[in-house]
Amino acid sequence: MTNELRNIAIIAHVDHGKTTLVDQLLKQCGFFRNNQIVPERILDNNDLEKERGITIMAKNTSIFYANTKINIVDTPGHADFGGEVERIVKMVDGVLLLVDAYEGPMPQTRFVLRKALEAGLKPLVVINKIDRPDARPLEVLDEVLELFIDLDADDSQLDFPVVYTSAKAGYAKLSLEGTSDNMQPLLDAILKHIPAPAGSPDKPLQMVISSIDYDNYVGRIGIGKIYRGRIFKGQEAVICNPEGKTEKVKINTIYTFEGLKRVEIESASVGEIIAVSGVEGINIGDTLCSPENIEPMEFVNIDEPTISMNFVVNDSPFAGLEGAYVTSRHLKERLMKELLSNVSLRVEELAPDTFKVSGRGELHLSVLIETMRREGYEFAVTRPEVILKEENGIIKEPIERLFIEVPEEYVGTVIENCGRRKGEMVNMTNKTSNIVKLEFLIPSRGLIGYRSEFLTETKGNGIMNHVFETYAPYKGEIPSRTRGALVASETGTAVAYGLYNAQERGNLFISPGTEVYEGMIVGENSRPGDITVNVCKKKHLTNTRASGSDDALRLVPPIEMSLEKCLEFINDDELLEVTPKSLRLRKMILDKTTRERKQKNKNKAS
Repeated sequence: MTNELRNIAIIAHVDHGKTTLVDQLLKQCGFFRNNQIVPERILDNNDLEKERGITIMAKNTSIFYANTKINIVDTPGHADFGGEVERIVKMVDGVLLLVDAYEGPMPQTRFVLRKALEAGLKPLVVINKIDRPDARPLEVLDEVLELFIDLDADDSQLDFPVVYTSAKAGYAKLSLEGTSDNMQPLLDAILKHIPAPAGSPDKPLQMVISSIDYDNYVGRIGIGKIYRGRIFKGQEAVICNPEGKTEKVKINTIYTFEGLKRVEIESASVGEIIAVSGVEGINIGDTLCSPENIEPMEFVNIDEPTISMNFVVNDSPFAGLEGAYVTSRHLKERLMKELLSNVSLRVEELAPDTFKVSGRGELHLSVLIETMRREGYEFAVTRPEVILKEENGIIKEPIERLFIEVPEEYVGTVIENCGRRKGEMVNMTNKTSNIVKLEFLIPSRGLIGYRSEFLTETKGNGIMNHVFETYAPYKGEIPSRTRGALVASETGTAVAYGLYNAQERGNLFISPGTEVYEGMIVGENSRPGDITVNVCKKKHLTNTRASGSDDALRLVPPIEMSLEKCLEFINDDELLEVTPKSLRLRKMILDKTTRERKQKNKNKAS
């Protein structure tokens, strides 16, 4: 039975074509009707994934080819969602390493491949986008081999098979000279090179849970691979883990994955990836065992979080006007629910209304914030902070490996800015005649707020990627935001006259008609230090008219502040108020007098 089964994960850097490849495999294996309208990137099924064009959650699907079922797990390519990659390595026996035929191996390629090789998975290299005009597949293949050697791959892993594809055009071939108009060569390579699952169907049941889903009708659903034995609907089993947990349960329903659907089945055997429902206390990393042989399996080590921020109950004057869930109870319940499926997240209750949430990076946390606000939650968050460690009396901080590609004329500016942020250049190569590739080791602190500055200084021509490297001794102070904020002095509606006078002081974030309150940040000062401005001030009406003075006031268009930009902008004494309809920057202390008194006392103390 297991010989008619293959379990693979598709791993790659962001935007190298993983999800598009899965689309083609599903289409060519007949999972859609001829007249069915199929959207692009079918597996990116939540709104955030569609908008951002990235995979956030690992997802399961399957295809049938040559009497063999191939279970496929599509994984995220961004290191901030590395926990999604780490937890699925227990589910599969091989990986398709997808690499862009022009870009070659990228930072996240290194990260996801290292996890796969450590788990002893068999790799199959797929060089994608070979139909690009600037494709250089043979050079990229050499770079992939160098990457395998760098990551200490063993001899069997170094002898990897290669398939050349264009996922968008829907064809694969074993050599660049060959011709093909379908994905059959890739499917044949999967059957030939990816091993079938090992294990005996006659031994007692052992299944590791690698993923958790939730359904409003059947409750929690555990997804994982059967390592040993068989599982039956209605069977008695035991949930256990290496920490000593043992709990008797009954398996209500078993599902298998067929295309995009979960199909209910009566039983499943060793090697199959299935979902089970009706097991309330189940968590990622738990093992389902037969009651007569309770033997928990070790789960993979998930890398620790590197960045944290506080989620606080919203106490602004506009609290409760836009959100459905605003209390600390709502906030706590939602964060605890997220912990069940988000393995690399940590939540700590600091006070009844404050929760410290730690994740793998700014993107990891910003996706959680965006998801919560779309669900109707309203709260405030503090500035992201890195998580420091103490080892043998030495304070250590997380260091990232930063990869930058820029045109030659911007190299000096980038090196200077990275140096100011305590970055240390370790490599510099010419990728093409005009494009320079830079590599830095830089504290995670130095990257907070750098992306928008980088895009400005390179006029949008630079590409920036980073991945966690190690912990190293604290590098000292890094200068934070050099400009102050324009803070509203009263509550009301912003008007053009008030904004016209305020825009001389700096850049505005709001437009006329925006509701503001005292202490809310309405713009960025052009100098250090905060300034209080009255954006609600109306022009005094008189019966005198002068030629030209009553012309329409010309306002500079405000800067649009996305969630990421807001998180990069806020300082230690500021908060970002998040509601389903708005993102508002504000001071922690809204009253101007109290705020200035506290700042004066702080300056005296320092």
